[in-house]
Amino acid sequence: GPCPDIGKIMNQTERPNFAYQEFAPRFQAELFNATEWSEVFAQAGAQYVVLTSKHHDGYCMWDSRSAVPTTWHWNVMDVGPRRDLLGELASAIQSTHSPYHNQEKLKFGVYHSLYEWFNPLYLRDRENNFTTNDFVTLKTIAELKDLVEKYKPEIIWSDGEWEASSDYWKSRDFLQWYAKTVETGVWNDRWGKETLCKHGGFYTCADRYEPGHLVQKKWENAMTIDKTSWGWNRMSSFEDYFSTQELVHTLIQTVAYNGNLLLNVGPSADGTLNPIFVDRLMGIGEWLAINSQSIFQTSPWDVCQDEAGQQSEHYSSSPIAEGVYYTRTADMLYIHLTEWPTGSTIILSCPQPSKKTEITMLGYHQPNEMETALRYEINHHGVEVELPRLTPDVIPCQHAWVLQMTHVDNLDGYERSRGKLSSE
Repeated sequence: GPCPDIGKIMNQTERPNFAYQEFAPRFQAELFNATEWSEVFAQAGAQYVVLTSKHHDGYCMWDSRSAVPTTWHWNVMDVGPRRDLLGELASAIQSTHSPYHNQEKLKFGVYHSLYEWFNPLYLRDRENNFTTNDFVTLKTIAELKDLVEKYKPEIIWSDGEWEASSDYWKSRDFLQWYAKTVETGVWNDRWGKETLCKHGGFYTCADRYEPGHLVQKKWENAMTIDKTSWGWNRMSSFEDYFSTQELVHTLIQTVAYNGNLLLNVGPSADGTLNPIFVDRLMGIGEWLAINSQSIFQTSPWDVCQDEAGQQSEHYSSSPIAEGVYYTRTADMLYIHLTEWPTGSTIILSCPQPSKKTEITMLGYHQPNEMETALRYEINHHGVEVELPRLTPDVIPCQHAWVLQMTHVDNLDGYERSRGKLSSE
């Protein structure tokens, strides 16, 4: 990344012996507007928003003063903005409707780090080989319960679990309580050093997790728009940000393999979102405005998730269609083309059309023509689809194009053994 030597940067930009805690008074969030944030996230197509309530430094982003005395002078009300930033965002998110996905309200969630780098209570428990758990009782569980009781988050994204077991963190007891308190609540897999990728409502397995194949358990790819940083990095250059096209392609692949995408943006200390982040979010939203039905309320297609390397017994060896990913609903197959094929024809080896099959492109309407169905033929290679000539006046979207196929004979199987199933 662009910050290989933090110590060197700090020596250049701060006085000698500058302490980490001295950053807090500079954090003012004076331009933070929770409603603006929630509107940006809704327009981007987000269905849930997760705010960092506390990272490994222990600083609490909500009004934790009365419920958790051990957060004294290290929370958003005592030092810094003196505003309940998490509370403001929770309220805004929970009252914002998605323009997609049946106009449902967005879900609000919290990221929370179990452990803390510098907390003497934690360091003492660790020195005692976790035979004591004063830190968990006085801080971790008290914080989690306060967050749940005050803000009713529907996602708890736990982290910082890896040094101690879930018994030390009292995770099981807390999650049983949480499930009763917020009946719609879900949680991830980071609740003890033995739980990652094994126990949880959904799996995260690693930051930027991309299994590259179908995983039967719901999973999530938590990744950053800035390739080098989870926070706002002044030293990041234009090349350090993923393009909208890269992010749309990642979204498509993730959903095809049964994942969700948790896309991180790092706000500035003044509470604003950098325009590059907003540009990428709006770009994803523009794509979803045309193609959301192929993403939301769909499932992976068990038969075939992508064309790469598929060789069907129904067709002889065919040219591999690169960058093609499938999703499905109860009666529809969606085919995502992340690359435009040479000659504007594409050969699909996975679907088996019936006599009633129709293929259309989402968002495509040819002027002065009633018929929007695309021409296709079945030959010894597969289903050869003739794509429309997408001149600038009729192109439905950028970055990727989605075909909708009706009455697919093998939508519900016939070739289950060919699906790349995994229990990982």
